[in-house]
Amino acid sequence: MAARPPPRSCDTFVALPPAAAGGRVVFGKNSDRPSDEVQEVLYVPAAAHPAGAQLECTYITVEQAEQTYAVVLSRPSWLWGAEMGANEHGVCVGNEAVWGREEVCDAEALLGMDLVRLGLERADTAEKALTVIVDLLEKYGQGGNCMESHMAFTYHNSFLIADRKEAWVLETSGKHWAAEKVEGGVRNISNQLSITTKIDREHPEMREYAKSKGWWDGEKEFDFAATYSYVNTARMTTSRSRYCEGYKLLNKHKGAITAETMMEILRDKESGINMEGGFMTTGSMVSVLPQDPNLPCIHFFTGTPDPARSVFKPFIFVPGITELLKTSSPTFGPDDPVKKQPRFQSKPDRRHELYKKHESAAVVMETMKGKGKKMLEEIQTLEKRKMSEMESILQNGYLDINQPVNLFSQCIDEELKIYG
Repeated sequence: MAARPPPRSCDTFVALPPAAAGGRVVFGKNSDRPSDEVQEVLYVPAAAHPAGAQLECTYITVEQAEQTYAVVLSRPSWLWGAEMGANEHGVCVGNEAVWGREEVCDAEALLGMDLVRLGLERADTAEKALTVIVDLLEKYGQGGNCMESHMAFTYHNSFLIADRKEAWVLETSGKHWAAEKVEGGVRNISNQLSITTKIDREHPEMREYAKSKGWWDGEKEFDFAATYSYVNTARMTTSRSRYCEGYKLLNKHKGAITAETMMEILRDKESGINMEGGFMTTGSMVSVLPQDPNLPCIHFFTGTPDPARSVFKPFIFVPGITELLKTSSPTFGPDDPVKKQPRFQSKPDRRHELYKKHESAAVVMETMKGKGKKMLEEIQTLEKRKMSEMESILQNGYLDINQPVNLFSQCIDEELKIYG
């Protein structure tokens, strides 16, 4: 078994009416990864696939679905899957690293990030995405290095999955899992198991396996997090963990949570949610999912580290969207060190155009008081203007489908102009 590093992960949030304002579901995630890792934002159109087709994921090949939906993904640029993303049907998924009593599998299988993308590509509701993920987990397992390094970083996964109507928390331990349905209010996940006694779906052998390991006596009420990990579930929402801090921030704004509120939470450094250091927030996402099916879902991505110094740029699914070139990293084909055996013997420059310009701009914002302050104010003004434009679409209930085709890319161009 690989040495387990200290828990470092991400934070994923959802607010549903009545906790969220305006009859909308609001989803958000910070992806916390090694500070030198590039996160790209990628659009993949819907596609039909021939019967029997195979799909190459990060480490293993799986059977391809006959039909895959259009997706927008924020992902570490060295792998196939995604940290977070959304599909054309308004399904959003984010995952977290979790650890527990069950040893983590070092053998290469599906990464949790592969399962995020597979769920988005194959499901048109949150619960169907959950089913896709657990079926693939049963068939192929989860495992393999989750970091672009010869140092092993492996973990089990939890997922927060949302659509216009509801959300699901799915938490795994090896092939075993539990799921909790969220139909209103707020919910967050971080790098610990958090499903306790409210279990709405589960692996058929989950309880028996826990009994066989001596983790549960079969008598007391079954608590998934307490049984499968070492979490003191009685103190989960009162400790100083990031899970607890996220819970408190969501509840502080309960009843009036908007996309702006979610962005504010993701930017919070005091709580550790906007992470700094060797592991840091390398990409962020917020989605607005109106319960009215006639209104478009709007997804915002930074594509750059540190949301406090980044622009949340809007994306809407419409026909005719082209490749998001300025947030797409270079590719290296079969020469990629990830593909070669032994893996990770070198690390190529995976920075995309926006990442490079933002990297230089972040130094200015950090070190040059006058110029840096002006630059930060300009990107904040750009974001506010885009938020206002998106709010106008939702309020008026009208979308000219030609407008959003280059929405994300045009916002990047405006951001790049500020960076000079």
